[in-house]
Amino acid sequence: MAKIALFGANGMIGSRVLREALDRGHQVTAVVRDPSKVTVEHPALTVVTGDVLDPASVAAVAEGQDVVVSAVGGGSGDGPGHLATIKPAAESLVAGLRTLGDAAPRLIAVGGAGSLRTPDGKQVWDAEGLPEFLLQIMHAHGDALDFYRTVTDVRWTNVSPAATIEPGERTGTYRTALDDLVVDENGKSRISAQDYAVALIDEIEKPQHVGERFTVAD
Repeated sequence: MAKIALFGANGMIGSRVLREALDRGHQVTAVVRDPSKVTVEHPALTVVTGDVLDPASVAAVAEGQDVVVSAVGGGSGDGPGHLATIKPAAESLVAGLRTLGDAAPRLIAVGGAGSLRTPDGKQVWDAEGLPEFLLQIMHAHGDALDFYRTVTDVRWTNVSPAATIEPGERTGTYRTALDDLVVDENGKSRISAQDYAVALIDEIEKPQHVGERFTVAD
């Protein structure tokens, strides 16, 4: 059993990570601005008030945990303005964990697909016709990943979803890569939020990607 502090537990991805962690016997502390918005009840769930943009708040909830998971900016349900929090949240998380020194828990952050390499050698965000709001989100996640890659004193992992992630079926199976977009035989890249959560909790239970980004797809 791992002790997990989860930021963004109300979002599309975060809520699936919360359920997957609880279903697999982990102890979860959901860190939210408004605890009344967490409707899940479970004996292994604690809900606390916290601010991912405040390093002191991050340190307070991270102390004594095994893993901090950030699903901030991970999908719909994060609320207005979540785009502007993606890189600042990464910086605040690292700053807060640094204050805990060697006792700091591991950090796993939900990333984006935009910076992944496509089979033609470009990146996902180079595709024609992408709406501006989506490009902004992709590049915000790319900026956060660039920041994480400068960090050597905090154990971090960034998990990029497939090009398309949405609520769906939990199959419990997925494929992984590092910086290359995972596609199927038709060239499509997708994963359900439920299977993304499976992959993230698998990474908590059996670490394979400390200090790097990896991506998952069906």
